[in-house]
Amino acid sequence: MASGAERRLYWWVAVSALLLDLATKFLAERYLFRSSGHSVFGDWFQLRLVYNPGAAFGLHLGPYSRWIFMVIAIGAVVLLYRYHRNAERGDWFRQLALGLVTGGAIGNLVDRIRSTQGVVDFLDLGVGAWRWPTFNVADMAVSCGAVLLAISLWREDARREAAQALPGRPLPPENTPPEPAVSGPRDE
Repeated sequence: MASGAERRLYWWVAVSALLLDLATKFLAERYLFRSSGHSVFGDWFQLRLVYNPGAAFGLHLGPYSRWIFMVIAIGAVVLLYRYHRNAERGDWFRQLALGLVTGGAIGNLVDRIRSTQGVVDFLDLGVGAWRWPTFNVADMAVSCGAVLLAISLWREDARREAAQALPGRPLPPENTPPEPAVSGPRDE
């Protein structure tokens, strides 16, 4: 179970990601609404307002997409919160990852609840016709958090395998280096 400080990290990261996402979406809608876009770094990086009624990469499930993705997002937030509560003590890295994913998921959920147009996307990267799908701060938080969560889970698996290789030794905490193996006398 996570300590009080780790819970605060999770909530601080989740709320910060959410507030940054909501603030940037507000500014995008206010300043990009009647614009064809604003060049930040030439053609490579532009600010362009787009409403995405589907999910990542424009995945669309027909007329019920909004409701389907809303239910999925709510379920994801509940699961992420449970993972946060049940994370091992000392696993700050996992709390950071879960906070990012939670904040981003809630940010896009807020868009789905407040508007039938879809999620506000405004960050446009690419060159010429070769463009990455337009995204937002919530998408960045979810993507970065997901990568960090995958690394955290991989590290946990590696620690468990190391502990199983040495029976009788407890699993070391997340942020402590493993003790060196002590070799005893050999029976030959």
